[in-house]
Amino acid sequence: MRYLLALDQGTSSSRSIVFDETGRIVSLAQRELPQIFPQPGWVEHNATTIWQDQLATAKEAIVKAGLNASDISGIGITNQRETTVVWNKKTGEPIYHAIVWQCRRTEPICAQLRERGLEQTIQQKTGLRIDAYFSGTKLKWILDHIPLAREQAKRGELAFGTIDCWLVWKLTGGQVHATDVSNASRTMLFNVHKNDWDNELLNALDIPRDMLPKVQPSSSLFGNTVADLFGTGIPIGGVAGDQQSALFGQACFTPGMAKNTYGTGCFMLMHTGTQFQTSQNGLLTTSAAQSTSTPEFAIEGSVFIGGAVVQWLRDGLHAIQSSGEVQQLAQSVPDAGGVMMVPAFTGLGAPYWDANARGTITGLTRGSTMAHIARAALESIAYQSAALLLAMSRDAEAAGAAPVSELRVDGGASANDMLMQFQADLLGIPVIRPAMLETTALGAAYLAGLAVGVFANKAALTQQWQANRTFTPTLSRADAAERMKEWEHAVRQARA
Repeated sequence: MRYLLALDQGTSSSRSIVFDETGRIVSLAQRELPQIFPQPGWVEHNATTIWQDQLATAKEAIVKAGLNASDISGIGITNQRETTVVWNKKTGEPIYHAIVWQCRRTEPICAQLRERGLEQTIQQKTGLRIDAYFSGTKLKWILDHIPLAREQAKRGELAFGTIDCWLVWKLTGGQVHATDVSNASRTMLFNVHKNDWDNELLNALDIPRDMLPKVQPSSSLFGNTVADLFGTGIPIGGVAGDQQSALFGQACFTPGMAKNTYGTGCFMLMHTGTQFQTSQNGLLTTSAAQSTSTPEFAIEGSVFIGGAVVQWLRDGLHAIQSSGEVQQLAQSVPDAGGVMMVPAFTGLGAPYWDANARGTITGLTRGSTMAHIARAALESIAYQSAALLLAMSRDAEAAGAAPVSELRVDGGASANDMLMQFQADLLGIPVIRPAMLETTALGAAYLAGLAVGVFANKAALTQQWQANRTFTPTLSRADAAERMKEWEHAVRQARA
């Protein structure tokens, strides 16, 4: 039996999972990651803590599995995307905290880029909108605000990377400064057509090119870990941003296949093959995880508040004691009784992109109870995801492609049967929950396994994928359309 180690560095924790060659979990280790909030709207992480925790969980997972480092065929890395680290190449020390993807401090820089008329250029070259979400403006902020940073960068003394790149650097003892196409495509600096950094965009943000890492296919050899970390060198064979890694772990390799991850937010990706497709419906185009040098793409939509709405019911309204109680409370009523909830706590993401929208609960009557609100809260996750899939279907239709015929799901909230059934009812297509819900980490393991020869090809991975349960629609299309009409009416009220 051969084994693969997946490093899953997320926003709230650092985890390591050992998989065997059948895709089964052998062991798992995890540490929570402290969040740093220096000012309202600012979010940071300590990059050194990330490295130390990730290394500690990797060692723990290998020991828990009863294995030695020599039993591990390869390492795959998946990571919170867009989060930005700048470090000194000589000392290997960060010059500032990592600026997290959620951080909004660079919105003024984004406003300047929009005023300069760069919106269309950036969308055409990168597939992205101008937004503080992406890494480019975070990197510019660090160069502009940290004393001597810009001078050091011009002398070639500083390195930039997303979290995957930072971990590769540390694992290889500073020998390798590299990232993969899926992470590079989230920087707003990367030309996804050429799979290369774009000089016009680097000039627009005043970023020296030699700060940037080499960009490789997601499944390729990034180097070996230094021997003293684990006792022997282990090849790093896979790197991908978390959402592209989940798409890969769900075996969505062909155009029209789509997955939705139900986490704190919801992230839906549809593979579009080698075709770069600019969305006319408020979605992003992003590089998919790639096993060759040929560019592959996906259309992506992000919901900012997905499963986090359940945390709000627990911590904000104190309606439940634990998140697990929400399904029982919601199912104590036959429906939401006309109550609609739009959880726009931090504005609305795709396909609306309205930073000023705020959360609303509408349709309340004297007969409304906490159970109706709980049900409306759960249903809001499905409504937001349905709005994404409808936008994707309109894009697919415009491109002459077939509409999405099934939705593969993962993430914590996908375990909720009531929510998944409602999702299928709204969409009118099967919603399929896989046997393995850890698809993000599995995707990283698969990418590494392909690079080191544990798997022959993607067809072998397709054969490994197994469904746990399929939810088929029971609602008529007319009723589903009426429900979506009510949802869009509630969204308009939240935006007003």
